[in-house]
Amino acid sequence: MPSSLHCESQHDAMKVDASRPLPQTPSNSEQFNRLQNLFDKSFKAARVGIWECTLPDETLTWTDTVYELFELEPRSPLVREATVALYLPESRKKLTEVRSAAIRDGDGFTLDAQIITGKGNLRWIRITAIVERVDGQPVRIFGMKQDITAEKTLFEQIRHSAETDPVTGLASRTKFDTAFDEAVTAGSSGQKALLLIDLDSFKAVNDRLGHQAGDECLRDAGRRISEATPNATVIARLGGDEFAIIVDCASVESLDDIARRVTGKLEWWVGSFPNKLKVGASVGGAMILPGIPAKDIFAEADGALYAVKAKSKSSLGVLSVPNRIADVA
Repeated sequence: MPSSLHCESQHDAMKVDASRPLPQTPSNSEQFNRLQNLFDKSFKAARVGIWECTLPDETLTWTDTVYELFELEPRSPLVREATVALYLPESRKKLTEVRSAAIRDGDGFTLDAQIITGKGNLRWIRITAIVERVDGQPVRIFGMKQDITAEKTLFEQIRHSAETDPVTGLASRTKFDTAFDEAVTAGSSGQKALLLIDLDSFKAVNDRLGHQAGDECLRDAGRRISEATPNATVIARLGGDEFAIIVDCASVESLDDIARRVTGKLEWWVGSFPNKLKVGASVGGAMILPGIPAKDIFAEADGALYAVKAKSKSSLGVLSVPNRIADVA
């Protein structure tokens, strides 16, 4: 890193970085120039720029690549307050926190942050920073800024794929497990409930109307569940024709009402004569109560679901079963 950065390009940064230069012979001079050129090209290809902010006057110096990242006119005057304003509020808050802590008593930080460029484009940058001190006092903070938008976009695509059911667009089993654990961990008495849903006659839809009709049936079920529980914390397809809902719920009576609303929505006809099939649903639920493990709450809802299925083949009702953990609907 440069010791007093007046960098107009990464090439300048390399020159100030080069402590203990080799004796100037034609051979090593040519090699050094070649390495400088490679350094400059590598930084530019990686979308990495160098920055410096002197302390306490907050004077900024950027290399050209940083100007490019922020889509500002190269070599234009920099005012720190104006550049910080380009960060999204959450990133700006985090940057202020980690920067202040590093200047106060640290030696640096790394932060991924979002900015709105001078041209209005959303971009992710990775900031690395080092604090330089003289006699224990911070005199400047400097480091690199790198464009990581492509990396973040790819990560978001992978995350979305892992958390989304590809058929219905609802949450996946992975997403449900995370949300359920969070609800159980943070749960306060009587505030949330779990409902498990099984579609009836879905196998017949697949067997008689084909898998394309089966997929459409699942999508329709997801839409109907969403309409029945618009304020649900999460609605997920667990696999096959099984769905789960985590919903705000103040009491067992409210849970019973929600379950009946869901079963009412999940009664419809699929296909056309003579291959017209009626689809219904069974619903079992349990309150999410403090101190009860997630596996036990899930087992209660699952038990209620299969009690419903055993009681009524039409499965268009809900069953209330009080027990040692919670009332279930």
